[in-house]
Amino acid sequence: MNLSELYKSEDYRKYLEDFITENRKLKFNEVLENRTKHFCIAVEDVYQLHNTSAVMRSCEVFGIQDLHMIEQKFSKTIDKEIALGAEKWVDIHRHSSTQNCLDSLKNQGYQIVATTPHADAHVLDDFDISKPSAIFFGTEKNGLSQEIMDQADAYIKIPMYGFTESLNISVSAAIVINNITNKLRNSTLNWKLSEEEFLSKKIDWMRKSIKDIDFITERFLAETTK
Repeated sequence: MNLSELYKSEDYRKYLEDFITENRKLKFNEVLENRTKHFCIAVEDVYQLHNTSAVMRSCEVFGIQDLHMIEQKFSKTIDKEIALGAEKWVDIHRHSSTQNCLDSLKNQGYQIVATTPHADAHVLDDFDISKPSAIFFGTEKNGLSQEIMDQADAYIKIPMYGFTESLNISVSAAIVINNITNKLRNSTLNWKLSEEEFLSKKIDWMRKSIKDIDFITERFLAETTK
């Protein structure tokens, strides 16, 4: 049995649960019940790693499971003091080019949504949440690339009433993610993880939480092949 098969195994899930506390088990279930792949977030060439880490933290806090990072210009590491462990619970997908990220997300059935204060964009409160969407964020100074703007299916903006017409990316992301996930949870859409996604992610989180997981997995495999 390979690792991908283990992530689909109810027997493996039950086996691992013997190595975590009941409170931990309940917490995993509670968090996973509020996780979604209906939306995902993508950040394009954000130079400051603390901004990317803050966006990741917002994804984790508000229940977005997937964060896509385009590293066409800048390769990023995670600022763990800002992410505060969010990197363990959010799935990070790295892309070497903008087009690679766009193609991947389109193939998964996501519409491409660009955040911008300038285009003829829908105000955030008017954004239609019914379609699975990948929400793209760019830098505060330059915004998103023309490549994304040209291929976007929809545009959204945060209403602003002051002299300043842009927000830091981490602030913008937190506002947008909070807004759309709140609307999602108050809707009748089927936004939750599938049973298979729930099981796979629970196993993944347990594996990240259990000491000596490789030894424990080997023991499970040995016992199941007797």
